[in-house]
Amino acid sequence: MSSPKKFASQADLDEKQVTFTRLSDNAYAYTAEGDPNTGIVIGDDCVLVADTQATPAMAADVVRRIREVTDKPIKYVVLTHYHAVRVLGASGYQPEHILASQDTYELIVERGEQDKASEIGRFPRLFRDVESVPPGLTWPTLTFTGKMTLWLGSLEVQLLQLGRGHTKGDTVVWLPKDKILFSGDLVEFDATPYAGDAYFKDWPKTLDNLAALKPAALVPGRGAALTSPEQVQKGLAGTRDFIADVYASVHAGVKAGKDLNAVYKETFAQLKPKYGHWVIFDHCMPFDVTRCYDEATQYPDPRIWTAERDRQMWETLEG
Repeated sequence: MSSPKKFASQADLDEKQVTFTRLSDNAYAYTAEGDPNTGIVIGDDCVLVADTQATPAMAADVVRRIREVTDKPIKYVVLTHYHAVRVLGASGYQPEHILASQDTYELIVERGEQDKASEIGRFPRLFRDVESVPPGLTWPTLTFTGKMTLWLGSLEVQLLQLGRGHTKGDTVVWLPKDKILFSGDLVEFDATPYAGDAYFKDWPKTLDNLAALKPAALVPGRGAALTSPEQVQKGLAGTRDFIADVYASVHAGVKAGKDLNAVYKETFAQLKPKYGHWVIFDHCMPFDVTRCYDEATQYPDPRIWTAERDRQMWETLEG
């Protein structure tokens, strides 16, 4: 008999190899073998950082890399969405402004505290310097709805909400001149999309809206930077296929009148051969199937994950 799976990513303690990739004169990607990515945009007069890492201590490594290529001040931090693993490092950059969509702001108000506690419990390695996070939550200083344009000197940077997917507040960072897109967790590459706060019905259409920009390069939320239109296509298609496959399997189970436990076991078995090699597959699947089941049955909007709800769900599905 196999031993029960360790909760979420608690067994994931190996250090990851960081890569700092230059995409253009203005854009860099900070990636680490499937850990959360950070995007860097260097304008004429300042720097913008997209997604901050989980703690200021981890952000310090990003700052170190930035300082190897520029001494311009880090003026803006963009939160592509509200998840703690993306935002709690913000103070480490000492930015003038923290930017987010109004939807993301509202999610921080509604569920920021619970999400913080929940994520710290799931990812001990990513939050190992958690005492470096200042007390309280990370709050945007500027919010927008739909679209916001920043000018870093002559460099145009667009913050766009192209639809719901990973969360209701998803924001992408788009450099029209270089055709480079920082997608946040709307796109993953060789990494399993986390969909515990997702809108399964909307996500594929949102990916079509990303594809319509025709990016020449794309920095996903997790995984290597995609540096050609062909790779970008592959990243978009892989994420779209995964979301569609979870949705199809869960819906078939719900239609057949099966309970969450049965639907989970069937969906896991169906998807494992195709996606089981992706980073954090075992971690994400219980959360993803639970959210999809909720959406297919009685909860159009994601329910709040608490540390306690995480544990109960894991016990039910994996215990």
